[in-house]
Amino acid sequence: VQLQASGGGLVQVGGSLRLSCATSGFTFEEYAIGWFREAPGKGRERVSCISHSDSSTYYSDSVKGRFTISSDNAKNTVYLQMDRLRPDDTAVYYCAAVQGYYCPLSEMDYWGQGTLVTVSS
Repeated sequence: VQLQASGGGLVQVGGSLRLSCATSGFTFEEYAIGWFREAPGKGRERVSCISHSDSSTYYSDSVKGRFTISSDNAKNTVYLQMDRLRPDDTAVYYCAAVQGYYCPLSEMDYWGQGTLVTVSS
């Protein structure tokens, strides 16, 4: 099983980035894929989640209206489009997979490595 997160970088306030999570080794359609982030000195938090079982999506209040999660089933890849970025979005972003509908932080089955997003003011 592999999850490969990419797309992080340095961006100015108000800018955009698109993160990708390429997956392999499990049945993509049976899993929910989530994006999590860990800012310096803070715990890991759930940012967004997409369930392939029922096509539902979840966004944390802090990113709702600015971030969009999507999935390309043909490529087994999930994307996180991040717009109107703010300095408090600076964090290492991780993608993770769990069998089922939701993305509970403590119950994710597989994790990818992180990709760093830095938003400069």
